[in-house]
Amino acid sequence: MTIRSCTFVLVVVAALAVACDGKNPQPVGPSASPSGEGAASSSAQARVGTTSAAEHAVSLFDACDPETFIAVGVPCTRNGGVRFDKFVEQLTQHHSIGSWHFAPSQVNMQVGQMLTANNRGGEAHTFTEVANFGGGRIAFINNLVGLTTPAPECAQSVDIPPGGSFSETTDEAGVEKYQCCIHPWMRAEVRITEK
Repeated sequence: MTIRSCTFVLVVVAALAVACDGKNPQPVGPSASPSGEGAASSSAQARVGTTSAAEHAVSLFDACDPETFIAVGVPCTRNGGVRFDKFVEQLTQHHSIGSWHFAPSQVNMQVGQMLTANNRGGEAHTFTEVANFGGGRIAFINNLVGLTTPAPECAQSVDIPPGGSFSETTDEAGVEKYQCCIHPWMRAEVRITEK
């Protein structure tokens, strides 16, 4: 390859990197970004990972198959994914499914910074602060994963629809625990330090 050809390839790669900067990266595996319907989040909230020095984001992922999830009454807005029978089978065997997860699962931030949870899946999720991890609010799923004692905070949890987000500003140092009260193996720890 000539130097001119190498330079052209590098310019194209650099242009692609600049064009993709700030776009939602597609996760590896069956999870995918929602279609964006119903999303009313700002561009700062739509980014994955640390979004600025004062804002940190956690993405909520899943891999529901709309045909089979909707058939059993579970709304799902993504394309393709894990069939509901496989979802139940994996939960029974492993007590979790990796495609349903928070990313990152550990966040380090300071008092006064904003924490944002963005639902990038096809199902509703919650991002509920709990004193201790436990079961969620759906007994059927709790039984499959062996978490028969729900976290008390799940009784008042609020759903984040596909494409939706939730934000709060941290006000004290410590370790906060968050879980999805629908899919209770989806968890994150947020370590907050003083400025």
